[in-house]
Amino acid sequence: MTEPQKPPIKVKMKIGDIEFEIESQEDQIQTAVDHILTTVTNRLKETPLPTLQPERQASPPRAETCKGIIQKLWEESWFTQPKGLEEVHSELARRGFHYDRTAVAHALVDLVKDNVLTRIGRPRRYQYAQKRPPP
Repeated sequence: MTEPQKPPIKVKMKIGDIEFEIESQEDQIQTAVDHILTTVTNRLKETPLPTLQPERQASPPRAETCKGIIQKLWEESWFTQPKGLEEVHSELARRGFHYDRTAVAHALVDLVKDNVLTRIGRPRRYQYAQKRPPP
């Protein structure tokens, strides 16, 4: 017998003045969100923004995934010393990215699966460290 199909997940996002809603199966949602964020970011780069003052332009809104931001931390060698979930979550918040702790945990697991980070310790007490140095 085949498993009954799970109900689709709905995600609503707002980036600047752009709002969108995605409805997809759990295994496809990350790909859909990444694709939309890439498209929105590229469009924002192409669209000239009105100037706030003659000498300054507004910076475009940031459209980044939790996994992408954590990967940037790895690229900055932030994971040379093992860090716990709370430390990673706090660092993201300090940088202005306020993700749910479960989103951060899932992104860390994804990076472990991608062989970017390694996980040390026991469940609920894991520490994450770089598995290989950044390029």
